[in-house]
Amino acid sequence: MKWEGNRESENVEDRRGYGGGGGGGFGFGGRSVGLGTIAIAVVASYFLGLNPMTVISMLTGGSSGMAPVQQVPAQAPPASDQMAKFVSTVLADTEDTWTEIFQAQGGTYSKPRLVLFSGSTPTACGTGQTASGPFYCPGDQKIYIDLSFYRLMQQRFHVSGEFAQAYVIAHEVGHHVQHLMGISDKVDSARRRMSEAQSNALSVRLELQADCFAGVWAHHADRARNILESGDVETALNAASAIGDDALQRQSQGHVVPDSFTHGTSAQRVRWFQRGIENGKLNACNTFETKQL
Repeated sequence: MKWEGNRESENVEDRRGYGGGGGGGFGFGGRSVGLGTIAIAVVASYFLGLNPMTVISMLTGGSSGMAPVQQVPAQAPPASDQMAKFVSTVLADTEDTWTEIFQAQGGTYSKPRLVLFSGSTPTACGTGQTASGPFYCPGDQKIYIDLSFYRLMQQRFHVSGEFAQAYVIAHEVGHHVQHLMGISDKVDSARRRMSEAQSNALSVRLELQADCFAGVWAHHADRARNILESGDVETALNAASAIGDDALQRQSQGHVVPDSFTHGTSAQRVRWFQRGIENGKLNACNTFETKQL
């Protein structure tokens, strides 16, 4: 992926070193959580539009109560930090792309902020933890990521490559776009009136649309700035495939339970990301009206 030398976003907060990260393993709501469960939940959670602590809560039977938001120092990452520079550049690229798309439709794009943290950090959606993976919080319109997540992607799921890493950010930005368009609120409202299986099915459509929006970003960014190199798209597709519900469930429990899917199968994730990157249009990402996902 060609990104070096491109504009870096100023909407990046570096909270690393201010979190409550400690040794001795992970916990949630007073319950210990197995490392196998953590690894699956970490990768799965960043594709959820909801507070990712819910993922671990569901797996452990704990509570996903909201923590009060505390003030923490907000500073820019050091210029010498290459990974922070990469993340800042990807965020800037999404800003440029979505600003143009919104303007073309007569709207205004409100840029999200991206928070780098380690261990844990307060958010408007509760306490963000490394064990929860990257996530978007609509309450403060911020994307949260512990950069050690990228090592987990490579070690646990053998997914590497800069464009695959950019895909993670682009997906979370996709959730921000859904929030700005009012889609997330409508989905959350509808899910509260549904059965668990129906709610899960609607969540799948929300997540697949965020995948498609990530593809829309890549389509326009490559046309405008030629960011893609040979093999880049394949690395992102590998990432999408690795974290499909069916793949994650087979790895964690040896079988799949389709009614419990919340973010789509590997094939669906690949298909909708491809659709976005090939088409480049928002109306191509309407996962809510199509019969075949």
